[in-house]
Amino acid sequence: MDTEKKTPISTLGEFGLIRHLTESIKLENASSKYGIGDDCAVLEYPDKQVLVTTDLLMEGVHFDLTYVPLKHLGYKAVMVNLSDIYAMNGTPRQITVSLAISKRFGVEDMEELYAGMRLACEAHHVDIVGGDTTSSLTGLAISITAIGDAAKDQVVYRNGAHETDLICVSGNLGAAYMGLQLLEREKNVFMGESDGVQPDFAGKEYLLERQLKPEARRDIISALADAGIRPTAMMDISDGLSSELMHICKQSGTGCRVYEEHIPLDYQTAVMAEEFNMNVSTCALNGGEDYELLFTVPLTDYDKVSKLKDVRLIGHITKPELGCMLITRDGGEMELKAQGWQALTE
Repeated sequence: MDTEKKTPISTLGEFGLIRHLTESIKLENASSKYGIGDDCAVLEYPDKQVLVTTDLLMEGVHFDLTYVPLKHLGYKAVMVNLSDIYAMNGTPRQITVSLAISKRFGVEDMEELYAGMRLACEAHHVDIVGGDTTSSLTGLAISITAIGDAAKDQVVYRNGAHETDLICVSGNLGAAYMGLQLLEREKNVFMGESDGVQPDFAGKEYLLERQLKPEARRDIISALADAGIRPTAMMDISDGLSSELMHICKQSGTGCRVYEEHIPLDYQTAVMAEEFNMNVSTCALNGGEDYELLFTVPLTDYDKVSKLKDVRLIGHITKPELGCMLITRDGGEMELKAQGWQALTE
């Protein structure tokens, strides 16, 4: 955040701030009958299932404004919600935005935050239809609710995986986690807590982008539909591949086998892991915040799914008594453990 003089939010008041940030928003979804400006938004969804998800982001827990620009934060806050709608095989249509704001933020700061939110919404054709603002004594809190839809026979849950189903992931894993490690290291350099290492982001732009500006995978949902593939189970990778796989297996009453050699990794992720003396597979399995899609498909869809761009087959679903196992590069077996992000810690 910059230190130049800012317009106090109190000069606009709660409703004035909302009006200032949202007065130019135009609705583009037919299901958005009425947006910001009344006691409630009005939505209409004939003949479809309605999908609703909420994420709460707290300063100091989910983001650090020492190195997270407000515009990027707004973009990411929206994307993590849209990703949940895509993970149900749905299409996001609307969001509501609620903010708790401390006195150190000015109107210009909120303009930056909303600029990122609107950029994300425009990219995915999503309407901002409401929300709330209040004061905070501890920092910034962002709560976004996303609303979407899907045909009744197309909604995909976590509990639909079956024995012999193929396990697939989009994109690559671990880059967002390595981006976070990089940012934390450079923060320590900036704060004078680390000696001998100079701030350096050169050649590491991809890792930073994966952490600061993640992209919800609407393209994968479209590709699956175009290929005539309906996943049997699906979720997005927010807490780490291991955790998400175990969620699917637990809710589906199955086990799984995942092959370490097939887990997709980016070159920059591997280089950064080596620099931090970390095991790159561990980073991919447990890092989180990739917001890629993890899904299972019937074995009969092998030919179709293997042709999809940016989708990788990493394993298969097994009987529950076989457990959730990682097959290592040397052929050994290791039990998967949920070591990713924990929302509630002591």
